[in-house]
Amino acid sequence: MFSSQEYLEKKTGQSGVGRLQYLQSLVTEFQDTDKEDCKEQVLANLANFAYDPINYEHLRKLNVIDMFLDSLTEENERLVEFGIGGLCNLALDKQNKEHILANGGVDLVIQCLSSRNEETVLNAITTLMFLTTPASKPAITRLSVVECMLRFQLSKNSRLSNLATVFLEDYCSRQQVEEARQAQTGDAVGISLPAEPQQT
Repeated sequence: MFSSQEYLEKKTGQSGVGRLQYLQSLVTEFQDTDKEDCKEQVLANLANFAYDPINYEHLRKLNVIDMFLDSLTEENERLVEFGIGGLCNLALDKQNKEHILANGGVDLVIQCLSSRNEETVLNAITTLMFLTTPASKPAITRLSVVECMLRFQLSKNSRLSNLATVFLEDYCSRQQVEEARQAQTGDAVGISLPAEPQQT
């Protein structure tokens, strides 16, 4: 359930730590620490805060969306997982979506489709669906992505197969799907695909 500002003020109390201040402390901790496990924990916390629209304004002020985007290029798979999870939680909001799209988010999210981490892949597919607009749709439903979804549709993993099916049926034209079927070889063009994402 989403929180209202009134509920948060009532719960926090007059002497409680404000939401913005608390989020700022998390961002500062993420930036100041060199420990990977601390970075993972903080990014996971920020991704959880991204679930509630009441936090969106604070997260935008603190440039957390950019932190999530930056994490998608990390070698640490856990940081990638939490970064894409945070983006997935934020991407339905119009302002957040515009920011993600304007800052190279589509290509970064598409790169996550080749992860061996199941949650990363599932969140990447969902994020692509959330980011789809008339302007972004050609990039999101490019041939390599449609080929990738066709591969995922054949997965033994029902979550992955079902989500890929939704993407193909709701976001792609029949012509795009047919062209991708005809073009398919071992790997989708531009996306190195794992055999099966590992479950976490």
